[in-house]
Amino acid sequence: MGYPVVHFEIIGKDAGKLRSYYGDLFGWEFDTSGSVADTVSEPGNYGFVEPNTDGGTGIPGGVGGGPDYESQALFYVGVPDVEAALQRAETLGGTRRMGPARAPGRDLVVGHFTDLEGNLIGVAGPA
Repeated sequence: MGYPVVHFEIIGKDAGKLRSYYGDLFGWEFDTSGSVADTVSEPGNYGFVEPNTDGGTGIPGGVGGGPDYESQALFYVGVPDVEAALQRAETLGGTRRMGPARAPGRDLVVGHFTDLEGNLIGVAGPA
């Protein structure tokens, strides 16, 4: 079996407005007390959302960004070694866009790459 999708992100220039939009649209509630790598979002401007607690379905995610961040939506695939996954993506013709970058205060490393068609994909794993 392959590696699972473990997280999603929606990043934009006005993270607060995006969180309000998605909160109203889907009933999501955000926790902005956690931190992520500066390459992902402005410090203090990232809101984590947990999976649907009613049925226990879905994956965790987050909405963040800031004025200097490119608007994008992406998902993260859980891998045992982020650097190795990024190298493999490059070997297969993809392009590394970011990482590995460690999330401050967490045992988490993330990276981004674009596939052969230019789609942005994230990988996440232990530090």
